[in-house]
Amino acid sequence: MMTTAVRPQPIATFSIVAYDPTRAEWGVAVQSKFLAVGAVVSWARAGAGAVATQSYANLTYGPEGLDLMAGGASAAEAIELLTNADDGRSQRQVGMVDAQGRAASFTGDGCHDWAGHVVGDGFACQGNILVPGTVEAMAARFEAVRGGPGELADWLVEALAAGQAAGGDSRGRQSAAVLVVRAGGGYGGNNDRYLDLRVDDHPEPIEELKRILGLHHLYFGAVDPDAAIPLATIATELQEMLARTGFYAGPVNGQFDDATRTALRGLVGRENLEERWDGTGDAIDRFVMEYLRERFGQA
Repeated sequence: MMTTAVRPQPIATFSIVAYDPTRAEWGVAVQSKFLAVGAVVSWARAGAGAVATQSYANLTYGPEGLDLMAGGASAAEAIELLTNADDGRSQRQVGMVDAQGRAASFTGDGCHDWAGHVVGDGFACQGNILVPGTVEAMAARFEAVRGGPGELADWLVEALAAGQAAGGDSRGRQSAAVLVVRAGGGYGGNNDRYLDLRVDDHPEPIEELKRILGLHHLYFGAVDPDAAIPLATIATELQEMLARTGFYAGPVNGQFDDATRTALRGLVGRENLEERWDGTGDAIDRFVMEYLRERFGQA
């Protein structure tokens, strides 16, 4: 029985790898006309760096590149070692940023047009089968927004949006992802996976990625104590809301007592907002309250 080798499909995409020295975060963001692109392209490890491997992607570039950079190799050195040992390097594309924020990129001369990259201070943008101008727009946008409002994940997704606005993948769009790592930054504090969001199949994947990134900020973002709302000032509103949602059966008397606190803790826990309000203290995070008002406020 004859068998025919199936040639892998090119991962036609545009991506950005970057480092934020302020928060010691490394990240990757990517968009493609390819199903679940984040599961293939994006690799990162706190204290080592970040890798985007694409075109006819060699997935060993991810873990091996991170190992090399964790061992002290620069991004450029890691790329050179990996591509020199790869017979298929002419059709590979890879971007890396290392532990110190040094960035590098490689585009094989066999990648499908348009293919290329832009390397800047602490970041690299790369893409293939693109509308020309895409990676340049990504780089310009990232440089414009980094260090401003938001955090690395926001700046990476902003770069994706700029790339898409400039033309993006010439075949269209399907999936997008953003990955950010930070030492101890993952859920529970015993891992580095601060943020790993993927839109695997969607007509507007970057817009959907922006939406779920906003949810991540809501559920897991840093709480600003100066923006908290005193619970005593909204006790009546909370009691009415908690009664409507079935968490409270006591009097609506404007007193934030133990029964009201227990009921509010129940509603906040059901909505997975306990990372922003743990049920203690005399004030509640304003983003939690805005969310509860939007979901359960009186019409």
